[in-house]
Amino acid sequence: MRYQLNRMQQLRGFVYTAQAKSITKAAEKLELSQPSVSLQIQALEQELSTQLFERRGPRIRLTREGEILLELARPLVEAIEGLDEAFEMRRDSVTYGSVSIAAGGSTLQYILPPYVKAFVRAHPQIDLRLHNVTGKAGLALLRAGDADFAVGPMLDTPSDIRFYPIMNYHPVLITARDHPLTRRKRITLKDIAEYPLILPPRSQSTYRFVEMVFAEHSLQHEVKLEVGGYDVIVTYVELGLGISIVMSHCLTGKEKLHTVDLGKYFPSRSYGLVVRKGRALPPAARLFVEHSFTNIDLDQHLLGRRATGPKPSREES
Repeated sequence: MRYQLNRMQQLRGFVYTAQAKSITKAAEKLELSQPSVSLQIQALEQELSTQLFERRGPRIRLTREGEILLELARPLVEAIEGLDEAFEMRRDSVTYGSVSIAAGGSTLQYILPPYVKAFVRAHPQIDLRLHNVTGKAGLALLRAGDADFAVGPMLDTPSDIRFYPIMNYHPVLITARDHPLTRRKRITLKDIAEYPLILPPRSQSTYRFVEMVFAEHSLQHEVKLEVGGYDVIVTYVELGLGISIVMSHCLTGKEKLHTVDLGKYFPSRSYGLVVRKGRALPPAARLFVEHSFTNIDLDQHLLGRRATGPKPSREES
């Protein structure tokens, strides 16, 4: 390591001297003494077993060997001396890079597509990596640094996590069109509890959300099927195998279902940006957030350096 540092110092002294055609002027630019630069050049000549300059009194000129070395050394010295600036520019640049997002299946399918589409069109050079994970798995990716941020709902926010609400969705009861509940003008939570439910796996927040509401009303209920993915839930409900409670963003209106708004019994759910406290977002991730979610104001420490680029214009767990 010491040899490499000495060699770089020698090359700097040589290049500056060759460009200034003066050891004295090179020393001034390097903020070194003239003898120090002279010793650097002498050591370099000794190590290379060659003469790099012809000295004619106070004037010097490159030898043929010196011209060869200058051609090889100048790009190295310029690259090293421009490293700090290049690093700053590269670190803050959003010309390239990637954004890694953790989100559940329904968020990836129903909420994020318009944002992803708009961002990719505006910044095609930036790669997007979408991780289909929910709950604890998503938080694990976030904590490990394998995801820049997550998008989805949160029932409980851990102390090291910050949640920024983006949008709200209301719960909806879905049944087959010929289900007995469709003949009732008014449906109560007790009515719903009389029929078997089809819900996402209990590890996901939707299951816990439904359980919590029934428990608050001291109602017993049966979960007949646990299946992943709202498309699958809709399919089984259409077949008459049970009823379900889903969030409004998962319905397109094309399903063969009967729907009832459950806002009276179930609170709306906030979907938002999930970040780790104290970790600044990388430039590309910051740009995605600023480009997509204009209704949230991130803490300054999460913004890091100010992103460049335009600021125009939805995790199921």
